[in-house]
Formats: sequence, structure tokens, C-alpha cells
Amino acid sequence: MSQNPSRLQPRLDRLNAALENGALDQVRRMLNRGLAPVDVAHLLESTPPREREVLWALVDPELQGDVLQYLNDDIQTVFLSRMDTQQLVSATERLDVDDLADLLQRLPNTVTLEVLASMEAQERQRLETVLAYPEDTAGGLMNTDALTIRPDITLDVVLRYLRRHERLPDTTDTLLVVTRDDKLIGSLPINRLLVSDPSMLVREVMDTDMVSIAAMTDESDVAKLFEKFDLVSAPVVGTDGHLLGRITIDDVVDVIRENAEHQVMSMAGLDDDEDTFAPVWRTSRRRAVWLGVNLITAFMAAAVIGLFEGTIQRVTALAVLMPIVASMGGIAGSQTLTVLIRGIALGHVSGSNVRWLLSRELIVSVLNGLLWALVIAAIAVVWFDDLTLGAIIAAAIVINLLIAALCGTLLPVALKKLDIDPALSGNVILTTVTDVIGFMAFLGLATLFYL
Repeated sequence: MSQNPSRLQPRLDRLNAALENGALDQVRRMLNRGLAPVDVAHLLESTPPREREVLWALVDPELQGDVLQYLNDDIQTVFLSRMDTQQLVSATERLDVDDLADLLQRLPNTVTLEVLASMEAQERQRLETVLAYPEDTAGGLMNTDALTIRPDITLDVVLRYLRRHERLPDTTDTLLVVTRDDKLIGSLPINRLLVSDPSMLVREVMDTDMVSIAAMTDESDVAKLFEKFDLVSAPVVGTDGHLLGRITIDDVVDVIRENAEHQVMSMAGLDDDEDTFAPVWRTSRRRAVWLGVNLITAFMAAAVIGLFEGTIQRVTALAVLMPIVASMGGIAGSQTLTVLIRGIALGHVSGSNVRWLLSRELIVSVLNGLLWALVIAAIAVVWFDDLTLGAIIAAAIVINLLIAALCGTLLPVALKKLDIDPALSGNVILTTVTDVIGFMAFLGLATLFYL
């Protein structure tokens, strides 16, 4: 559990000061006794590579697994690649199965097989159950630590069974009721167990309409189910209805956070797991790809402008006003695109309501287009004393805002159908369209009226 941020920061400041002064023994004590694993992970992510290596070497081997699970993928991969099989087994032996599975999926298959071979048979079987599913599905998220009971026993027997445990699995709010062949048939909330007559049978008080999640359900849909039904945990079942494990709210919070980071970073064409302090070469290589894509789109817009070079030479005011047309279209399109991407992420947008959304966005673009076209036209007329120029830019603004609304609505829907993340490429395509259409409309109308 992370400490209160206001109380944690002074500890981190003292640790950084000790590191700068070379007081490594003091740093070791603070890392291994003064900070929670999640806070050690935060410190590592907030430290440049050279100092990060020193800090990682000071973390006790038996605590490294607890820290690893909180690190982003980039840093995880670096540290994991330097650990041999024995170090991995030692560092991860206390981790929950789902957290261990997440780590092993970042390793080469040969290393994963070595780790599995070194484990006890029961633990290996539990881990292989989770590894059998993609990490972005319910099966990949689940833990196999679910407590199960039979329907034909009394609540008193259940209570005695629970007391035999030293501790219950974290976030245990419900006991799962299964048949002798582990088919899920119901659930028994802990609070109902505590207040019911101990002589009653489980089948008399259990819930049979509980929410269960199929193992291949996408993690985003899992998060929606937890939000919709206010779940703390939920059972995961196979295609035959047999219980495989359970998902807990802490795993779902991680999914929500990762999805939010993905949305923000993807809009800039960046990897959501990118290390803030990644080396210069790696950072440059990753960003160069999208800079190259942007350059291509910029040349496309420049090519359109080049088609009307003669018109611009005749009416130099066009060069001054061109950025306004492109900017208005880009902003309007981004507003529509953002709303649609959010709607798709929340599951609100489907084939049955896209037409309504498109109509709404087109009407909004017309109203805003007319309003701001009049404002911009008036400014252009006063600035350049040219009524024709004012009419041309007004028409271009309305056209570009209509195209922006059309593209901003249909583009994310089309990309989603093609299984392409709209957040990753939507903005690039939208900006290209609004720039090209905006310049084409503005300069094309100017050519028609002035030449």
C-alpha cells in the first residue's frame, strides 16, 4: 500500500539527498524498510538511468519481485532481461499468480519455461492456467486464489472452513459456490454469511444471478462490467461454465489507468509504456516514426498550396489568412473526434446510432461555421478592405467545418471496424484532411473569383 503522498515526498527527498552524498547504506535501509514496493517503483521511474541502476542494486532480492510488478513495461523489461532463472524465481515467489504471469509474458519463452520448470507442480499448474490466455483478456487478468464451497453444506461448516486459513486472499468479498466438478452455480457474499443462521445450507442463501465473466472477455469490457455493477471481485469461467479464477478490483483499476495513459500517449503517437527517462537514442527512434508520418502529411498540404501559387502571388492576403482556415477545421474536427473516441471506448457508439451522431455534428458545424465565418469575414474585410476576400474565407470556413465534422464522426468508427486504434492514427488523418480541404476550398474559391 502506498503511503500518503504528502508524507511520502519528504522521505523521497531524503533518499535522493543520501544518494547524491554517496550514503548507500542509508539508501539501502530506506529502500528496503522505509518505503512500500509501489513507492520504490515510483522512485525508480522518477530517476535517470544511471542512478536507477544504483538504486535497483540496493533493493533486497526478495523484494525485487514486489517492486517489479509496479514498474512500467519498459523498465520491467530492462531489469528482467538481466536476471537469471534463479534470481527470477527468488524475486517472484511471493507474487500473486496474475502478477507473476504479467512479468513472465515479457520474457523469452525459453526463460519462461525454465522458471515454470523450477516451480512446484501445484503452483506451476495455476500459473499455466493464467498464461494460457492473452494478457489483455479476463483469463490473463485473473488470479486462481478463489475460495470455493459446495451448496449442500451449512454456513457453520463454511465458517469453520474459513477459520482454518491463516489469512483470506486479498479483496475477498464473496465465496464462490461450485459443483463437485467445479462448475460455478452461485456466490455467497461474506456479509450475508456473517449475519445468516449458521444452520442454514449454502444453497438457501447463495446468489444465483451473480455476474460471471468469460475467460476471453477483453479487459476493457471487464472494466465496464466492474463499473456497471459496482463489483469488488468477479468469477472467471471457461466456455463450459467451469470456474477458472477471479478478477479483483485492483486489477481493474490497473486496466483503467493503463487505458487512460494509452489514450493520452497515442494521440501524440507515443508508446504508453515509454520510460520518462529513456535513453536519447531509443526516444529519438520512437518519435522519428511519427515525425516522418507528419512530414508526409505536411507535404500533402504543401502540394495543395503549390497548385495555387499563382493565385497567392496575385493576392498576398491569402497567405496571411490560410492558417486560420486550416486551424478552425482542425480544432472542430478534433472536438468531434475526441467525443467519438470517448463514446467508442465507453461502448456508447454503435452502428445504430452513428447516423444520429453524424446529423448532430453536421448541424453543430453549420451553426458554428456560420457564426465564426461571419466574425472572421468581418475581420478580413476591415483588415484588407476587400469584401470578396471576406466572402471567400467565410465560405471556406463553413466548408472546412462541415468536412471536419464528417471526418471526425466517421473516421473513428471506420478505424475501429478495421481493428485500428482511433486514438493512435485518428488525429494524423483528421489533420491531413482538414488542412488539405481547407486550403483547397479557400484557394480554389480565391482562384475562381480573382483569376
